[in-house]
Amino acid sequence: MKNILCLLCLLSLNWSFAQKTYVHCGQLIDGKSSQVAKERTIIIEGNKIIAIEKGYQKAGEEDKLINLKDKTVLPGLMDMHVHLESQSSKTRYMESFRLNESDLALKATMYTRRTLMAGFTTVRDLGGTGINVSLRNAINRRYVEGPRIYTAEKSIATTGGHADPSNGLKQDLMGDPGPREGVINSPAEAKKAVRQRYKNGADCIKITATGGVLSVAKDGQGPQFTMEELEAIVATANDYGMITAAHAHGAEGMKRAVLAGITSIEHGTKMTPEIMQLMKEKGTYYVPTISAGKFVAEKAKEPGYFPEVVVPKALEMGPLIQATFGRAYQAGVKIAFGTDAGVFPHGENAKEFIYMVEAGMPAMKAIQSATMTAAELLRIDDKLGSIEVGKLADIIAVQDNPVDKIETLLDIKFVMKDGIIYKQE
Repeated sequence: MKNILCLLCLLSLNWSFAQKTYVHCGQLIDGKSSQVAKERTIIIEGNKIIAIEKGYQKAGEEDKLINLKDKTVLPGLMDMHVHLESQSSKTRYMESFRLNESDLALKATMYTRRTLMAGFTTVRDLGGTGINVSLRNAINRRYVEGPRIYTAEKSIATTGGHADPSNGLKQDLMGDPGPREGVINSPAEAKKAVRQRYKNGADCIKITATGGVLSVAKDGQGPQFTMEELEAIVATANDYGMITAAHAHGAEGMKRAVLAGITSIEHGTKMTPEIMQLMKEKGTYYVPTISAGKFVAEKAKEPGYFPEVVVPKALEMGPLIQATFGRAYQAGVKIAFGTDAGVFPHGENAKEFIYMVEAGMPAMKAIQSATMTAAELLRIDDKLGSIEVGKLADIIAVQDNPVDKIETLLDIKFVMKDGIIYKQE
């Protein structure tokens, strides 16, 4: 009996050794180095990278070999600002009256798959109805295909502010949403709203520090929280170990959020040199979302696409973000990749790389903003963000070298997330 048990143990060990995957990479961008390596072999066991070797190492008979010798291999990309529950369309504002949560959830599974197939293996979902929590869980359990999600659940707003869910409704439908619904009007309510998000399953906190473009409200840039409210939000989020993000277009609301200790500024449309300096001093990240700005500015010219109150805001704000990004990069602000996908079609996230390079960021820096810098923002750089020994096997591949041809990131040929292959052309 003892001999049989020993034999079974040996067979088990041999089986585990036989499960390695060898990835032959023609070129390798690891997410950290500024150089592109040539002819490398990534060796994966389970869901982790266990070795990276020079040359094309020979796989064992029981091992899996993936031939990407004619491709450039990169870490899975990360988008720090998406909205997976919805997607822009002429009918989007009416869908809240016509679609049930189950309808929205099933549509969202289509968006998650598109995002993953576009090479984005990790995203930060910055606000929805709460479906995003269930979506995260379903993906983690492999019920549906999609990126790894870190979600803010519902954005926190002030009464009438951007992300107040009752904006634009007739008065008998408005009600009086409070912290439970993510609407606050005091430091005490701010704390309660953060705790409610935690209770509902959020991974992080998102606030709307200024007015917004797509909300059915006139103000698109004014400050919408007091300093006391902002400080209460950040302090409470810190207590619960959650990072914070602030939607911000106008300078005053943006400055208040940075001074309060927010982790990242989203959009940053009218960011001033003073705010850039403050962000550098405090280590605040900037997530630019150039793609969304370009999309809303273009669609605002299309009659009937947006409600009338949205159009002037989109025309004013949309075209400004790319230039702001360029100035922020030159000033040395930390930049993490983010697109606001959902405002524009999901799966087109990689267009942001093109816009970043157009504005003066070198291609390798743009790639690193969507790999190591994004992982550092999420505080998961110990396990993701680069192709290194000991990290999770999130790996993608493209045909050409994106350092020379950034648009190749629009056409992903191979996707592996957590050691599982989801796409292989």
